[in-house]
Amino acid sequence: MDTIWLTGAEWVAVLRVGLGLWWLESWRHKDKKGWFERGTGIAWAADVAAKHRWNSVRGGFDVVVAPRPRTMAYVVVYAELALGLGLVVGLLTPIALVGGLLLNLLYLVLMIHDWAEQGQNTMMALISLVALFGVSWQTWSLDSALGLF
Repeated sequence: MDTIWLTGAEWVAVLRVGLGLWWLESWRHKDKKGWFERGTGIAWAADVAAKHRWNSVRGGFDVVVAPRPRTMAYVVVYAELALGLGLVVGLLTPIALVGGLLLNLLYLVLMIHDWAEQGQNTMMALISLVALFGVSWQTWSLDSALGLF
């Protein structure tokens, strides 16, 4: 593969790091006090799920998220932080890429009616796939330095 400036593997690592920074920004801009103390994030998601066109989304939300809103708030917020850090430094990268892909797919399904969210989650999922199948942890990563994967 001919590239300009960086090698192909380095460009894939750039995508991985950029995706990690995107997850960190998602974590940074959240109102943590609102999510953890007032339940604003899960309340918003509950409203979206209640109006969802697919019964399976409404039912799944009612079974998995609604009974434990505080726990799920922590899961969502700290999953985004963990994904961001893991991808930026390249630690447990394949796990972070698969986890991020699954989280983006969940967001994509939940926000099926919102085109702005669709675009962001589609792009993040696509970058996850490229970074995963491009074996992005082989370049500029703790995984590579530690001989993981």
